Amino acid sequence: MDARFTDEQDEIRRTLRELLGKRCGPDELRAAVDTPAGHDPALWAALAEQLGLPGLALPEAYGGVGCTATELALACEETGRTLAPTPLLATAVLAAPLLLALGTDAQRAALLPGIASGALTAALAVPGPALATALALTGHDPRGEWAGGGRAGGVQARRAEGGWQLYGQADQVLDGHSAPLLVVAAHAGGFARSRVLLFLVRGDAVGLTRARQTALDATRPQGRIQLRHVEAELLGEESVDTLPALARLGGTAAACLAAEAVGAAGRVLERTVEYVGQREQFGRPVGSFQAVKHRLADAYVQVQAARSAAYYAAWATATEATATEVTATEVTATTGGGTTPEEPVGGLALAQALQALRRAAAEGIQLHGGIGFTWEHEAHLYFKRAAGDELLFGPVHRLRAHAADAAHVFEEAGP
Repeated sequence: MDARFTDEQDEIRRTLRELLGKRCGPDELRAAVDTPAGHDPALWAALAEQLGLPGLALPEAYGGVGCTATELALACEETGRTLAPTPLLATAVLAAPLLLALGTDAQRAALLPGIASGALTAALAVPGPALATALALTGHDPRGEWAGGGRAGGVQARRAEGGWQLYGQADQVLDGHSAPLLVVAAHAGGFARSRVLLFLVRGDAVGLTRARQTALDATRPQGRIQLRHVEAELLGEESVDTLPALARLGGTAAACLAAEAVGAAGRVLERTVEYVGQREQFGRPVGSFQAVKHRLADAYVQVQAARSAAYYAAWATATEATATEVTATEVTATTGGGTTPEEPVGGLALAQALQALRRAAAEGIQLHGGIGFTWEHEAHLYFKRAAGDELLFGPVHRLRAHAADAAHVFEEAGP
C-alpha cells in the first residue's frame, strides 16, 4: 500500500478547501441551514460546476469524473471541516452507488448524468431508525426485517396495474424532504416469502407527503416521508438480491463518514489551539498551562489515529470496488450472501473517527470557556455533528461490537 496521495488527490483537496473557505463560512453555514431545504443551492451548483463533486466517483460514461471512493472520502474530509450543508452524503455517497450497482442500463442512463451534473439530488429512504442496520454497520439482518411491514411500520410494496405501489413511512431520511428522487427500501411479498427491494419514487409523486424534521444536527437535514399507495419503479431487476449491495454500500459510506468526521475533528482542534494561545489567564496564555497542553495533545493523537484509520478504510474500499466480479462473488458466498465483508474496516474507522470528533469537540467547548457552549459560537455545531452521526450510524460501541463479531474475535478456539 502506497500511503502517499497523488497529485490529483492533493489538487482535489486544495481546490475544495479553497472554495469552501470562500463560500461556506460560519455566517453562510447558519443561513443555509435555516432555509427550507437545509442547504445552499448556489454552493451545491458551484461544487458541481467547478469540481464535479456529485459525480466524483461516477464513471465518465455517465458524466462523472471517474475517480474512486478514496477521492470521494477526501472530498468528504474537506466538507466535514466546514460542516458544509450539502446533499453530498445523501446523493453521492448513499444513493448514486445503488443506482450504479443495481440500476438497469436505462435507469443509469436516465438518472446518473443528472446526478453527476448536480442538477438531480437523491436520498436513500430506510424505514425507521435502521439505516446503520440496513448498511450492515451495526448488525446483520439476513431477512431484512428492518424494512418493516407497511401499516405495522416501515414500507410495504405490492404489485399494481402496470407496476408497483408503496405504502408506509420512513423517518430520519437524509435530505428526504427536498430530494427530487427517492430510493426507497420496502418489503415485497407475504411474510413467509418477503424480501427487501429498492424502488425509485419521484418527489412529486401522487400520495407522497414529505416534511423536514427537527434534528439535533441542523447541518445534517432530515425529512419524514409518508407513502400512501404511491406509484414506484423497481430499481434494477427483481431477481437481484439488494441486501449484499446495501452491505457493500455500508463500507463506502462508513469510509466517507469517517473521513468527514476526521475533517471536522481536525478543524475544531485547530480552532481550539488557536484560541488557547490568545486567551490569557493569570497574566499568561491558557495554552501555556501544562494541563491544557496534555489535554490537547491527547486529542491530537486521537484525531491523527482516526485520520490514519479513515484513509486506510477509503483505500481498502476503493481496492475492493476495483476487484473482479469473481472475487466479489466469492466474498458474498463466504459471508452467506447478505453479510458484510470479513474485515469491516469501514465500521471500525467510523467508530474511531466519531470518538475522536466527540473528544475534540468536547475539549473545544470546555477550553473556549464561557462562550464555547453558546448558540453564537460554532463549537457546539461540531459536538452536535458527532452526537448526531452516532445516532444515525452508531453508536460507537455497536460499530465495534459488530466488527468484532464479524472477525470472530470473541469466539472460543476449537479443540
